[in-house]
Amino acid sequence: MTSVSWLVRRVRQVRAGREDGRAIVEFVFLGVLVFVPIVYLIVTLGLIQRASFAAATAAREAGRVFVTSTSDAQARERAGIASRLAFEDYGVPGGTLAVACDGSPCLRPEGRVRTTTRVIVNLPLVPDFLGSVIPASVPIEATHEVTVDRFRAGG
Repeated sequence: MTSVSWLVRRVRQVRAGREDGRAIVEFVFLGVLVFVPIVYLIVTLGLIQRASFAAATAAREAGRVFVTSTSDAQARERAGIASRLAFEDYGVPGGTLAVACDGSPCLRPEGRVRTTTRVIVNLPLVPDFLGSVIPASVPIEATHEVTVDRFRAGG
């Protein structure tokens, strides 16, 4: 008996074993095993990127409106509104704003104002009780520093 005839006989035995359709089942099973983690990773990275853009925009806009205000009280109110609007534009809830000045008053010519925004991104499908084992959230923080115009009007 030659090796070719043995191979032909073996192929006929495998075909007689009715393995038709197994390839599609294996493909679907392995496809799901690979596809689900990739989709989770894409969704998670999208949430983190959205929060990063929101935090950076909120810090920048809060700093810009702060230094263009006419009084410290008005500046803080306008900065809070600007940061809240930036977070809402990106659909990111729960962002916070902190404003720090390098001296007093904040709006003196060439004074430096630092705005810092912070938001916590909760990872999708991670229950809270697993927070002690794996990180269930990612903190995102952005800082923007603005100098008050030397020739600004107002007081």
